[in-house]
Formats: sequence, C-alpha cells, structure tokens
Amino acid sequence: MGLRQVVEFFRTGPDRALRSDDPAVIDREYKRRRRSVFWSVTLGYAFFYVARINFSVVKKPLLDEGILSATQMGVIGSTMLTVYAFGKLSNGFLSDRANIRRFMSIALLCAAVINLALGFVTWFWAFAILWGLNGWFQSVGSAPSVVSLSQWFSPRELGTRYGLWSVSHSIGEGATFAITAALVSWLGWRWGFWGPGLLCAGAALALYKTLADRPATYGLPSVMDYRDDHPAPRPEGETPREAVSVGRLQVEVLKNPAIWVLGLAGATMSAARYGVNNWGMLYLQEGKGYSMTEAGSILAVYPIAALAGAALSGFVSDRLFGSRRNIPALLMGVMVTATLTALALTPAGEPWLDSAILAVFGFNMGGLLTYLGGLMAVDLSPKRAAGAAMGIIGVFAYLGAAIQDTVSGLLVDQGRTVTDGVSTYDFDHMLAFWIGCSLVSILLTLGVWNARPRE
Repeated sequence: MGLRQVVEFFRTGPDRALRSDDPAVIDREYKRRRRSVFWSVTLGYAFFYVARINFSVVKKPLLDEGILSATQMGVIGSTMLTVYAFGKLSNGFLSDRANIRRFMSIALLCAAVINLALGFVTWFWAFAILWGLNGWFQSVGSAPSVVSLSQWFSPRELGTRYGLWSVSHSIGEGATFAITAALVSWLGWRWGFWGPGLLCAGAALALYKTLADRPATYGLPSVMDYRDDHPAPRPEGETPREAVSVGRLQVEVLKNPAIWVLGLAGATMSAARYGVNNWGMLYLQEGKGYSMTEAGSILAVYPIAALAGAALSGFVSDRLFGSRRNIPALLMGVMVTATLTALALTPAGEPWLDSAILAVFGFNMGGLLTYLGGLMAVDLSPKRAAGAAMGIIGVFAYLGAAIQDTVSGLLVDQGRTVTDGVSTYDFDHMLAFWIGCSLVSILLTLGVWNARPRE
C-alpha cells in the first residue's frame, strides 16, 4: 500500500445525500450514533492512558534491579512526551480531515503492540526508542476525540459533553495505578507492559466497530442543523463560516494570541500534573515509605477524584458561569497549588491524610485539565478547526510535561544518598519545582481572563 492509499484510507469519507426526509428516521439514527460515539471516545481514550502511564508503575522495580537510573527514566519519559507533544500538533491538524473511526482505533492498536514489545527489553536505548514511538501513537487519542465530539454535539452541548469525556483521563490513570500496580507486584515489571498491551489491543478492535466518521458521511445533517443550534447570522456580504476552508480556519487559530497563552498555561499545568502521574508512585514508596500496592492504592484516589472534577467541570461552567471557564479555572488552579504544598509538608506514614490530599488535588486537577487541556481553546476557535486548537494546546502541554520529566529525574538523582550500599532520596526540590509550575500556570490563566472568540 503506497502513501496515497494510506492517506485515502485515513481521510474522512465523502458527504452522502440525506438518507431520509422523515425527521423521525434522522432522529433515531442520530441518537444511536451519538451514544456510540460518546461512549467510544470516552472509554477508548481511557485505554490510551493505560498504555501510557504504566511506565510510572514500573519505575521502582527497574530502579531496584539496576536496569535504569532515575535520570535515564527521566530521559525516557521526556523522549516519549516530546514526541507526543509534536504528534499532538500534527495529528490535531490531521484530525480535522480524518476518518476518526480508523485514525483513533488503529493508533491504539499500534500503541498496544509497542507495549507488548517493551516487556521484552532491558536496554536503555531500546526503552527510549520504543517509548518514544509509543508517544507518537498516543498523540492520536485526544484531538480525534474532541473533533468527534464537536462533529456530533452542538455548541450548547459541547461543554458538558467535553467535561464528561474528560473522565477518560481519570479512568485510565486509576486503572493503571491500581490494577497495573497489583499486576506488577504479583508477576514482575514486564507485566506492567504486557498487561496494558493485551487490554489495549482488545479495546482497539472494539473502537474500530463502534466509532464513527462525520455525520454527513452517513447521510445525516450537520449537528447544528439537527439540534437547531446555529451561531448568530453574520453581517450581510460576509462569507458564511461554513463556506470558509478548514485551512483558513486553522490559520485563524494560529493567529489568535489567547490560544498561545493558554498553551503556556497548559504547559506549566501539565508539568505539575505529570510530575504526580510519572513520579508519584516512586515518591510515595521512597519518600513516604509505602509498599507498591499501598502507593498504588493511595495514588489511585487522585484519578478517581479527578473523574468527578472533570465530569462536573463542563456542566458547572456551562450552567453556573454562562459557559465562561476562567473563574472555575482560577479557583481550581489555586487548590492544585495548595494541595501540592500540603503533600510536601505532611509527615510520612499517614495514608489517610495523603489520600485526602490527593483526592482534593485530583478533583481540582480533573477540572483544570478540562479547561486548560482544550475546552477554553476550543471555545475561542472555529468549531471546524477544533483539532488545530487541540494540537496547539497539546504541543505546549506535553513539551511542558517532557521538560518536567527530565528535570524531576535529575532532581531525584541529585537528592540520592548511599549509606552502607542502601540508597535514599530527598524529594524536596522536585516537589518545589512542581509547586512553582502550578503557580506560573495560575498567572498565565489570568492573562486570558477577558478573551472572547474572534469574529
């Protein structure tokens, strides 16, 4: 199969004639497809996280067995996140033109195969190359999900649906911290890759059956026609938005300075978030003395609470703040900073206290991820360029996360002392770095306080 055939395979299909003049027929088909799309992108994207966060679970076994150092693990994590960042940018732009069913499901299948391969390697560079390649396929998950939501749900519904979709992050993270940690403690670190790989392969095949292309490719009207949710009429003589090319709309996104500020806010937010995601297990084990299963159980509280925060974020901002996200984003940013500080200051050996702190952190990070991770940028962008907006936010967010991984790894190694052949670690500087990133994110979010969609 040549490049042209590959491109055509992944390209969105042609528009079809309206399948029926009967509104009941259209309504029945739309409802069926919308249910399938929503649950597919929500549960499907959760599996991307199962094949992405699992490396954080195996860090201590790899460290204890002398396979990798903390600095090497930081470099491996940064390699993945850097590739992921640029993949988010390019795949975000491609998602606006892609057949989401094929694009997203095949990417998950490729990530599953790479995870299966990772269970067989112990060489640093093999880890770095394979984990980096995993980052490319992982980068396909988010933007296609949001593009699909914007194709099947109208502007008045999008905030609530986006917030509900955002629970997928927490489902995947929670499953990884609890289930994958238990699997590794029972069967060894290799099953930290083999288990997620097998699960994601099955999920990819299910997605290929249940996801959908654009409504028009099935002979359905646009979602704005179906829901009668159209923007205000444009001035006489001005080109209708539906007549403007996707490319021109994507250029508008690139020229919007508020999108870039949100990208920087997302980068610093992601540094704090991925600090906990990628190093939280090691910190709870080495810094606070918990076993792997205890650390996994405590850390699993964070994504469970994040699920609630993400689910409520879109609904709360739509209903209580008139679809303005800035006020709840500010409040949640302050709470994220406060809970990171509390985590650093509380004494070791207090599992209930650490669990409570991580629960509050998770709830607020779940909502903040919804706002800074894409929703605020999508609000400021043309809906047919939602993938471009997600791509820009994504490249910033995961470059921030990538830089964090290397810095955190270096700070962990700098805090290492060896006494009678036993290594101990000081995590204070690492935690201070996360707290500082969270504070910068708050300041940047204030910079787009009054931003509005461009006419």
